[in-house]
Amino acid sequence: MPHHDLELWGGPECTVNRIGDRYVDQFARAGHFDRIEDLDLFADLGIKALRYPILWERVSPASSNEQDWMWIDARLERLRALGIRVIAGLVHHGSGPSYTNLLDDEGFAPGLADHARRVMARYPWIEDWTPVNEPLTTARFSALYGHWYPHVREEGAFWRALLNQIDAVRLSMAAVREMNPAARLIQTDDLGRTFATAEVRGQAAFDNIRRWVGWDLLCGRVTPQHPLWSHICRFGLEARLAAIADAPCPPDVIGVNHYLTSDRFLDHRLHRYPAHLQGGNERQRYADVEAVRVLEPPPPGLEGVLREASERYRIPIALTEVHNGCSREEQVRWIAEAWDTASRLRRDGVPIEAVTIWALLGSSDWNTLLTGSGVYEPGVFDVSSGRPRLTALAALVRGLPQAAPRPPLATRAGWWCRPIRLEHPIVHRPAPLSAHRTAPLLAELSPAPLMIIGATGTLGQAFAGACDLRNIPYRLTGRSEIDLRDPASITRALDEHRPWAVINAAGWVRVDEAETEAEACLTANTTGPIQLAGACSVRGIPTMNFSSDLVFGGDKSEPYVERDATSPLNVYGDSKARMEEGVLVQSGRHLVIRAAAFFSPFDIYNFAHAVANAAARGEAFRAAADLVISPTYVPQLTATALDLLIDGEEGIWHLANADALSWAEFARRVAAAVNSSWTGLEEVPASELGFAARRPRFAALRTERGAGLGVLDLAIREFAAGFNADLLKGRQYAA
Repeated sequence: MPHHDLELWGGPECTVNRIGDRYVDQFARAGHFDRIEDLDLFADLGIKALRYPILWERVSPASSNEQDWMWIDARLERLRALGIRVIAGLVHHGSGPSYTNLLDDEGFAPGLADHARRVMARYPWIEDWTPVNEPLTTARFSALYGHWYPHVREEGAFWRALLNQIDAVRLSMAAVREMNPAARLIQTDDLGRTFATAEVRGQAAFDNIRRWVGWDLLCGRVTPQHPLWSHICRFGLEARLAAIADAPCPPDVIGVNHYLTSDRFLDHRLHRYPAHLQGGNERQRYADVEAVRVLEPPPPGLEGVLREASERYRIPIALTEVHNGCSREEQVRWIAEAWDTASRLRRDGVPIEAVTIWALLGSSDWNTLLTGSGVYEPGVFDVSSGRPRLTALAALVRGLPQAAPRPPLATRAGWWCRPIRLEHPIVHRPAPLSAHRTAPLLAELSPAPLMIIGATGTLGQAFAGACDLRNIPYRLTGRSEIDLRDPASITRALDEHRPWAVINAAGWVRVDEAETEAEACLTANTTGPIQLAGACSVRGIPTMNFSSDLVFGGDKSEPYVERDATSPLNVYGDSKARMEEGVLVQSGRHLVIRAAAFFSPFDIYNFAHAVANAAARGEAFRAAADLVISPTYVPQLTATALDLLIDGEEGIWHLANADALSWAEFARRVAAAVNSSWTGLEEVPASELGFAARRPRFAALRTERGAGLGVLDLAIREFAAGFNADLLKGRQYAA
């Protein structure tokens, strides 16, 4: 049993890798280069140590004889002042500066050792080192799969790239220990397990041996008795293997990076899987899928690999990357599970030293393996606005070392423990022979529900569906249970259900009818939400309400942002503007989401569905060419809004898809996704459509607070896929 408490470590995603002649830098993507104050935010989390890069590519980009220390000097000085230990990283998924690469047998390892020696001389107080992050993973992606520089797909090159990195670790630690013999090597790599059908069990067996080989090499275990010795020697590398075995450099800490995708399953039955999951080796083809998506019972996961690593090496272990790119509550659940798993294993005598909260500032483009433009995943901080914003992960992380009470949603099972995890035909595997648990022992508590008001509306139903998907307990209410016109009804419902938050997805939605039904619209959109916010404020319950782009007058030529003044042109917009003002003056936390032009494949009563119906039937359709909007895709809206509510955000927030376009252009894009040959669109002035309410000429929205909802065309494609799927089922649509 380790003598000290389980430590909390952290790390910002800091990869600098090369694609062709282009370097991809995660610090640049996150804006961390320009914000030294990020380090103070990290310190506020209570972390004891930080995995932080002093990368060879940054310090000596042009020549090994030239160094630029100015940027890193300031950061390391601040970390020392904050009392945070530094775990120095020298190469992170990189191939080194432009004058070397992973296949540079003569220059890569000695060059990194020279860099390590200079770093040690400049910062002699650093005790913990990771000279090369994930050498096995980097070798695979760079020299076996060809994703990263030097973009080779050849097994001999893979082994050379791995040995060059192992030599770089050995030589770097030797250089460091010349000045500090007590310096520790914390050697990281991704660790999972491969399962397979009998027909491809040979490949799975090979993968399950290969996953250890980086640590095995450092520990001096790859000798003629090792199962991979002869295989690697086939590539002319026997002398190098012998040299490594004769001068090993065992890690002081095994750094395990385990993700929900780390466990794999290989299946020879290609017809069961889509084409993008199919691959193979020189002898046979097979599908390679996430094991958690197909196996029943599920794979041993994090606990399984931690126990295996401890039994294999008898060396202290740290979880050196804990991150889940998913919805906010699932991120919270994964971190909580990792901490609890590590704590439980420590009690069982497994020497786990720390849990590292990874990607503190989020990460970009990992869904494309850094090979192209991808998505941004928030971490403890969301930097999509250019400024770090605390997410719900922060409160959880701060409380972990003190065993503080968990956020309610953290007590629910993550998707990896629920039936929703299974995306392919189930493959039953034998029950595990070891004592490894196949799933976390979660106490599925029933926390207070999320109250959703608007049982019969599009938005209320959408939120209910999102909560079902995300395992968020909720109570979907209609007017019979809570009538926002009646303060006594509001009080009864809140006291009965005791929700942790309330989403008001109800209200008047008929813009033109509001002109003649002004009093009813005002009651539904203004008086009711204000009364609800007041009652929730007294009880300390956060609320979320929805406003509209129609609060603006249309006098701008660029999208409206949250700080722009309102000047509605119609009764509906006026009711929403009054609601915003009345709700936000209440005490407590109240979030108001401004959105526009809802569309969804699950709601047939919206503009996009009307266009799609016309295009599918070959009928004419008229749309305004002189009114500019930002459409809002409801599935993305509900997903992002729930994240913001869980994060504890408040105030006004604009959520719309990124494009500003006319109704006519929106119609054209929807139709093109449904029926590209349709020519029935008629672009007309809004004055010819018979609107009773005035519309702003320009009402596009943009947020200054975050990333918004993303690219409109991607949302339209998803909408069209849902629409076309329903057509194939013979569903009838309203005109």
